[in-house]
Amino acid sequence: MKPLIIAATWPEIAPLAAHFRLQEQEMWSTPDFDLLISGVGMTATAFALGRHLSPKYNLVLNLGIAGSFKPALSLGEVVNVVQDEFAELGAEDGDAFLNIDMLGFGTSTYTAFNNILNEELTHLPRVKGITVNTTHGNDIAIAKVIERLQPDTESMEGAAVLYSCQQTSNPCLQIRAISNYVERRNRDNWKIGLAIKNLNDWAIRFLTNA
Repeated sequence: MKPLIIAATWPEIAPLAAHFRLQEQEMWSTPDFDLLISGVGMTATAFALGRHLSPKYNLVLNLGIAGSFKPALSLGEVVNVVQDEFAELGAEDGDAFLNIDMLGFGTSTYTAFNNILNEELTHLPRVKGITVNTTHGNDIAIAKVIERLQPDTESMEGAAVLYSCQQTSNPCLQIRAISNYVERRNRDNWKIGLAIKNLNDWAIRFLTNA
């Protein structure tokens, strides 16, 4: 058994791939781990995992970057997303939002279940994420989602990974690095390069010391 690493895009894990001498492609299988590039968003992620997820994996490791709602999280900081929620899955009722739980159609929140004892995890902040189709860049929308869900981070794939792993009983981790604060879109404030470097440095240590 070995881990499956899943990332939305190749650039997010390019340093890790270079470290292990892997060239860009959708799926790589090595003796120590498999690497899957899903594409961006919940639908692409769920489809990719539907094709490749199996009991042969002892861990699904979701790697990526994320936006942070919390100034206490530094740009470039690596975090352990232990809970994630489909933020937009539900219905509007006037000014109120009814999530899928309230509608009686399922569950919107998922937990990263695993029993890993690894020192590379112990120092990471444990955070709550939300998964969205549209990343937030409007002050009113940001205020509303903070009031409703109190998230720490947001991504476009995380909850889909946790959902898929729950359905198949695969242990999972979602590790992300903060590339930007959730605010009106301003690329000049982003630190994507720093986030990718720190994320991949962490992942290489985790994989080589596991």
